[in-house]
Amino acid sequence: MKARFKYRFYPTTDQKQSLARLFGCVRKVWNDSLALCKQSEKKPSSAQLQKIAITQGKKTEERAWLSEVSNIPLQQSVADLETAFKNFFDSCKGKRKGRTVGYPKFKKRGNSQSARFRIGGFSLKNSGVYLAKIGIVKPIGSRTLPSEPSSVTVIKDCANRYFLSFVVEVQPISSEAKNQSIGIDLGIKTFAVMSNGEKAESPNYKKLDRKIRKLQRKLARQPKDSKRRNITRIKIAKLHNRIADTRKDFLHKLSTKVVKENQVIILEDLNVSGMVKNRKLSRAISQQGWREFRTLCEAKSEKFGREFQVISRWEPTSFRLCGLWFKMG
Repeated sequence: MKARFKYRFYPTTDQKQSLARLFGCVRKVWNDSLALCKQSEKKPSSAQLQKIAITQGKKTEERAWLSEVSNIPLQQSVADLETAFKNFFDSCKGKRKGRTVGYPKFKKRGNSQSARFRIGGFSLKNSGVYLAKIGIVKPIGSRTLPSEPSSVTVIKDCANRYFLSFVVEVQPISSEAKNQSIGIDLGIKTFAVMSNGEKAESPNYKKLDRKIRKLQRKLARQPKDSKRRNITRIKIAKLHNRIADTRKDFLHKLSTKVVKENQVIILEDLNVSGMVKNRKLSRAISQQGWREFRTLCEAKSEKFGREFQVISRWEPTSFRLCGLWFKMG
């Protein structure tokens, strides 16, 4: 099975400029390819888009700077657009499960930026990673990769933080569980109530949330494309990252504990998209990360050889956990 390992790194000033150039080229190739798809009656193939947006684009004066970066992330940008169209068409035809996938959108400069390197565009060098036409960057982290990565994605988030995300092949871990099964009922203030009587309290995001609301009101009053508006935008992004990091840390620790200690994990299927329509609770529900917790439990169950089950949302899961009925009072 495949897993993703993510590390933060701090590029030098020259590397920041090179990465900004790379992100701009990747974003431009995506937008040019998407514009060609919208203008054409029949969607061009991936090979045709690469030929027009990359090969022919480098020969023009307007796109000559595409030659300054590695060709691999540019080709991968077109491949990612092809995947986005496939997901959109499969969603329209009903072949893809889950929420409806929308039509691919143009990428913006102010959003999170990324560029993916396949084999041939990167290599591991002692304690660093060599990226084509970028140089050696040194990720920070204590975890070692279990195998050679098949790809590495360079990410710059809205708060100007840089990350390396590796995709590697990992082997399942076989270990004995202390308990046979456990049922989990999810909530807001008390994030999870276990069938064995244990409770997991959700982190409190209210203080950070109030700061975000205050800064968002300030952002709405500032003129667009001004320096102060950009400073406020970065402050908001940093606060959002603090909430996301706190939630991710909590969910990882809880899901690891649950999966390691129990052979069978039973979770309820919640209609989150319908529940967030409640305007009084939508913000609190969105901050909990119920879907992320389910995804983590499912992935870690496969890793540790556990059985993961989901009960229908119509079952009375508040009183029926692990297939056992609990009496009131």
